[in-house]
Amino acid sequence: MEYHNIKPVYDKNSKILILGSFPSVKSRETQFFYGHPQNRFWKVISSITNTKLPGTIEDKRKMLINNNIAVWDVIASCDIEGSSDSSIKNVIPNDLSAILKETNIKTIFLNGGTAYNLFKKYNKDLNMNIIKLPSTSPANARYSLEMLINDWNIIQDKL
Repeated sequence: MEYHNIKPVYDKNSKILILGSFPSVKSRETQFFYGHPQNRFWKVISSITNTKLPGTIEDKRKMLINNNIAVWDVIASCDIEGSSDSSIKNVIPNDLSAILKETNIKTIFLNGGTAYNLFKKYNKDLNMNIIKLPSTSPANARYSLEMLINDWNIIQDKL
């Protein structure tokens, strides 16, 4: 059983929440979201917020907070092989109630199909605007960076 040990990033001004499925091995090692160097999350967010690509964890945290973006994951713990979403079993979901109560979040974006499907399964009673976006993971190789930026641009309307 692997446990999610990365705290969510948000503050009272957060307007949107981006949820992944579960942190990759690299993210669990670095103790921050989207830690794999091939994951395009930070390039996409940097592009759609018109900000410089952050280098450090502190820069990444500041970029999210400064743009009213909250980030976390659907899963608190699970059985997983490496970083493979398709191997996820025995899911215990994160409790989103505190983050939603303490913020102005009106829209939740799901980073990829697995995050979306698991979110829908474990949050049936949540009445919010939910939008599935293509995964920024390197495993989603059929999506170029340009395609991701184009699809993720929908976030701008909610910031």
